[in-house]
Amino acid sequence: MRRVAGARYVLALPAQAPPLNAPFSLAFALCARDGAPVPAPRVDAWMPAHRHGMNYRPSVTATAPGRFRADGLLFHMPGRWEFRIDVGGERLAATVELE
Repeated sequence: MRRVAGARYVLALPAQAPPLNAPFSLAFALCARDGAPVPAPRVDAWMPAHRHGMNYRPSVTATAPGRFRADGLLFHMPGRWEFRIDVGGERLAATVELE
């Protein structure tokens, strides 16, 4: 698992890289530092070097308190991608390299 700590939230997501050019889902966990319930997050991905994101908009489903699954992600080209999770006015980002 990888952890990304923000000012108000902590994100945990899988360490393994997703597939290239194939749809995938991302299961992840979020917790608020103050113990409050976590609002619904928004998930996206971005390629900083190319200044563009995915060609698809994923849907996010809560699977348990603080646990979510984003469906409909697709990384259509190799390179450095950032998962971007927006929650409660904060953005948490995790980088992944695809060959």
